[in-house]
Amino acid sequence: QVQLMESGGGLVEAGGSLRLSCEASGRMFGIYDMAWFRQDPGNKRTLIAGITSRGRTNYGDSVKGRFTISRDSDKNTIHLQMNTLKPEDTAVYRCRMSDPHFGGDHWGRGTQVTVSS
Repeated sequence: QVQLMESGGGLVEAGGSLRLSCEASGRMFGIYDMAWFRQDPGNKRTLIAGITSRGRTNYGDSVKGRFTISRDSDKNTIHLQMNTLKPEDTAVYRCRMSDPHFGGDHWGRGTQVTVSS
């Protein structure tokens, strides 16, 4: 069974930075596309940033120029460097891995990011 574990969340002042990490463990058969989502209190998920197995990246409009997604070489481990944080970035950040062998997506439980004004 594949599990995703996020880390790196916390409380930071507006303008500050945080670095999130997501590490996949368990039985996997390759390197997969992964992404970060924000989840609001109503459980709506919004794509923040994605990275393919080959390293191609994409970002949500609200974070372009401030956030950077990266992955460790040849691993299903990704990071999200978040700079110039704003109070509206406050949310639970969840990691997703698309697994074609599983036939669906794996999700982490999330890490809380709180930005104070």
